[in-house]
Amino acid sequence: MSLVPLSSSERIRIGDAVYERLRDAIFTGTLPPGSKLSIPALAESLGVSRSPVREAVVRLTQERFAREEPRRGAVVARVDLPELVRLYEVREVLEGLAARLAVLHGSEAFFAELTRTHREHEQAVTAGDTTRHMELDMRFHQLSRSAADNPELLRLLDDIQGRVRLAMLTTTVTSGPSLAVEDHRLIMEAIVARDAELAERRARAHIARLRQALHAQGVSRSEDAPSAEHSSGTEGSPGAGNTPAASVPGAAPLMDGESSGANLAGIHAAE
Repeated sequence: MSLVPLSSSERIRIGDAVYERLRDAIFTGTLPPGSKLSIPALAESLGVSRSPVREAVVRLTQERFAREEPRRGAVVARVDLPELVRLYEVREVLEGLAARLAVLHGSEAFFAELTRTHREHEQAVTAGDTTRHMELDMRFHQLSRSAADNPELLRLLDDIQGRVRLAMLTTTVTSGPSLAVEDHRLIMEAIVARDAELAERRARAHIARLRQALHAQGVSRSEDAPSAEHSSGTEGSPGAGNTPAASVPGAAPLMDGESSGANLAGIHAAE
């Protein structure tokens, strides 16, 4: 396992840099679910003292990207499939609220950008550009969440999205992106028409369809099965067991004052 070198374009605290590096490693599968977050091993691998690594691991645990296990200490968290269903149950309500608030608080610039994003998304799907599809899919949701102008709502949705990204590391994803484009078109039209009630209803229907797709593939609150997202093809990686952090080879050392160059957009979890 190798960790992506930090960029020097922005100066930040070394603790933040370590946190960003570890979170990036989790989301890209470099530190798979179940991996032990050994503070001494990670500090040695990254070329820093133990203090900023300990701080980063505590932060990851507080944000539920890691968890404490008896006799093992902190390990990378694993999101099981029943939890994924529960996340979508909550997300259905929150995305509906975000769409409603986006109508009430959105600017003309937001309406124009949402329309442009959907048009580009449609073109990407038609062209079969999976990477661009995922980028624009996430951007569509991010635009509505930001336009809602509610930091608490944004925080809750970001937390859910992070948990979904963890689930995607050990989940096979199969679904058609054309369905996402059509759902987004209906949501966009309601938002641009300034119909808050319709926008909320359509946004909730969009997430409800995804949740129902999980059930259709055999996922319930009490059983494990593959999940469904809006990716064309498959996403995910084999589940990792007890991969020790000490086995991280070739990690680029962190230097005090370095900036975070972590790229967190590798795994599609917008839908």
